[in-house]
Amino acid sequence: MAALAVAGVASAQSSVTLFGVVDASISSYSSTSRDLNSGVTYNAFGFPVYNPFYVNQGSVKKSTRELANSGYNSSRLGFRGTEDLGGGLAASFWLEAPITNDDGATGVSTFARRSTVSLSGGFGEVRLGRDYTPTFWNDTVFDPFGTNGVGTNLISKAGGFNVATNGAAGTGGFGGNPNYVRASNTIGYFLPPNLGGFYGQLQYAFSEKTKYSPGLATPDVANNSRTGRYVGGRFGYANGPLDVALAYGSSTAGDQYYVGTTSKVNTLNLGASYDFGPVKLFGELSKVRNKVDYEVTPLAGGRTDVDLTGYLIGVTVPVGAGLIRAAYSRVKYDYNEVQLPFEPAAADPKANKLALGYVHNLSKRTALYATVARISNKNGAALTVGGPAFLSNGVFTPKTSTGYDFGIRHAF
Repeated sequence: MAALAVAGVASAQSSVTLFGVVDASISSYSSTSRDLNSGVTYNAFGFPVYNPFYVNQGSVKKSTRELANSGYNSSRLGFRGTEDLGGGLAASFWLEAPITNDDGATGVSTFARRSTVSLSGGFGEVRLGRDYTPTFWNDTVFDPFGTNGVGTNLISKAGGFNVATNGAAGTGGFGGNPNYVRASNTIGYFLPPNLGGFYGQLQYAFSEKTKYSPGLATPDVANNSRTGRYVGGRFGYANGPLDVALAYGSSTAGDQYYVGTTSKVNTLNLGASYDFGPVKLFGELSKVRNKVDYEVTPLAGGRTDVDLTGYLIGVTVPVGAGLIRAAYSRVKYDYNEVQLPFEPAAADPKANKLALGYVHNLSKRTALYATVARISNKNGAALTVGGPAFLSNGVFTPKTSTGYDFGIRHAF
């Protein structure tokens, strides 16, 4: 009877698919910091003070080589299925887990990549669960490297930026964006696919934080009142060789109830691609703002907003069974700080990146690939292609980060 029940459930599905990607690479990363001090400092009045005994300490490089995963496509294992409900309606599910095939430590213990159930029809699709955010789609779709491996563009590297370090995506709290790539507890709506090339989506994520009445009963713990909420949308047009999309999203990254502050990361980006046949061009413009809303603004004005602006230009060129990939990206941080009298002007942190790669398709499912990339940091920015972080101890300043991936990808 149990076997018949399982068979009955299985036959009700129009289709159930097991799918995945196994991607492994030999990857190398190095991060070089330099001592840019010359023995000159500035006093409180802005006048230079020279130390004739200062000895410059040169540079320090941290490097590592490893067998990595997801250099071309993210390694994953997933299950998806659809049931035809009749009348144009369909119910679907999608469960997708990240896997680390280089060490086998991560498998189907979590469906953190995507876990959704949806209902679709002539009205479009309503999707519930954990999913990509609308603002991340532009970062990955219009990147020739698909935000994977050392070639990942700087817009994506800094997209969940940490205000304190000018580094890669944070994981939460003030400065980081916990909903940069994906958001949990979401309700999403997607336009139907028959709109003459126009497409779009809206998404709302619940913070799922406990509210107390009266409010003074709220525990005095950071990030327990509003953190996790996300609202955003993406709308575009794809027809023939052209694809263009505009996205906006607001993510609540941190809060402190009794201090009366809420930190948000607001993202606006515009991406486009055009396939000429012999060559396909990519481009993206992005602006991210990390802001703090105050219940009562401090007398000193509080922390100023931090802006991150960036752009990407890229190209792919088919060559027989292969594909050449190249991209240049650039980002700049603006702390919007008020300049004090006699204070030396602080230059805004910025970075640029050049990535080159080649993919050789052995079949429709199997490919060999190679990618090299280099980041140049200026004025304290600390973005890396991966691997170890820069040595930054008040003496050394982050400068360059280089890396490569040589690997194989098999999809099923």
